[in-house]
Amino acid sequence: MPEDRQSPAPVVTRFAPSPTGYLHIGGARTALFNWLFARGRGGKFLLRIEDTDRARHSEAAVEAIIDGLKWLGLDWDGAPVSQYAQRERHVEIAEALLDQGKAYRCYLKPEELAVARDKAKADNVRFESPWREADPESAPKDAPHTFRFKAPREGETVIEDAIQGRVAFPNSALDDLIILRSDGGPTYNLAVVVDDHDMGVTHVIRGDDHLNNAARQQQIYAALGWPAPVFAHVPLIHGSDGAKLSKRHGALGVEAYRDQGYLPEGLANYLLRLGWAHGDEEIIPFTRAKEVFGLEGVNKAPARLDLDKLNHVNSHYVGTLTDETFASLAAPFVEAAGTELDDENRARFARAAASLKTRCATLSDAVEAAQFLFLQRPLTIEGKAAKPLKKEGARAMIADLAAALSDVSDWGAPAALDDALKAFAEAKNVGFGAVGQPARAALTAGRPSSGLGEVLYALGKTESLARLADQAG
Repeated sequence: MPEDRQSPAPVVTRFAPSPTGYLHIGGARTALFNWLFARGRGGKFLLRIEDTDRARHSEAAVEAIIDGLKWLGLDWDGAPVSQYAQRERHVEIAEALLDQGKAYRCYLKPEELAVARDKAKADNVRFESPWREADPESAPKDAPHTFRFKAPREGETVIEDAIQGRVAFPNSALDDLIILRSDGGPTYNLAVVVDDHDMGVTHVIRGDDHLNNAARQQQIYAALGWPAPVFAHVPLIHGSDGAKLSKRHGALGVEAYRDQGYLPEGLANYLLRLGWAHGDEEIIPFTRAKEVFGLEGVNKAPARLDLDKLNHVNSHYVGTLTDETFASLAAPFVEAAGTELDDENRARFARAAASLKTRCATLSDAVEAAQFLFLQRPLTIEGKAAKPLKKEGARAMIADLAAALSDVSDWGAPAALDDALKAFAEAKNVGFGAVGQPARAALTAGRPSSGLGEVLYALGKTESLARLADQAG
């Protein structure tokens, strides 16, 4: 058990997405890590919507994020917090920093700012506004201005990251960031610090693209005299080619994986193992994950998305579904592919569920796996009548098999039908292949299918005998 579970302090984590689109798979993994870390320690997991960018804000995106989290099985404590709704509090803290001399009003016009930044870059020095040390009384009256944080000039800012280790930033590289825009709106780094402090967040677990932000945020914490949370920056997910994950690597949003037929348990298990390990364990359901998840198991290198591994993990969870649940969840995919599930087809699909789920990595795989169930008689292959085999005697063999199976009273289980097939082959004094090959062609027209006993059971006695009769000589 990781040592950090022994800490008496209550753990509070948060997931803070920006509502500008779907729940990205990388964001879903971040949420999962935060959720497991908190839930495994009896702590709280909070949800904050970072919606200060009103131009890009989308309520539909908020709903997509919430729906994605719910689908994955990640619950949160309390109501989701809107960062935009806390803006008065952010302004209050910005003004407090100003009053304490830890921030200043900057009256640089956009064109002046551009010139000053270019000069600093040319001189290879940190950009610094001339208003940092200017007499406030010299400021133009009622002129537009921003609030800038007065960042330390000397020394370094150190982040003791729970994943990355000690990361030092020279303060000469961190200029005086704007904390309040000229329109009075707070900026990201100030809002995050205030919100995390007010929400009691103890651990900030997020992507390592925020590592530079952590340095700036730690400076703000220090200026306010607030304790900083534990920072833990998780390497981002890359594509299988090692490049940063993008649309060309496939589905990016959680809902896309759902619509492709992945189970939430399968996707969550895969995301857990994407950049985190606990020995050689691959299949780790939530109950187990909450017991063993810790930041010490997170890799420092970027993880690579591997759809083959995702399919392998998901197939495990598909296999654990009850037959009834599998049929219920997979049926919409079959119908969406154009098959009408009337009462008879639905009954066949339900009977086939036990064998189908062992051949499906995703629910959508049921479309092809179950195709043989819904063929129209007489069966055809690419528009031509399906013939069991051209081998001499194959049709006669099918006719004799149909007669033998019509006398079988127990069609209630695949095993009984397998026994009947074996008994027929023995009575004919032939190898099972001589029976099985033409029978499978007659029953499935070459479509992928399970064992013959399972095929007969799924189709039912009436349909099975009718398909055999169609092909009998």
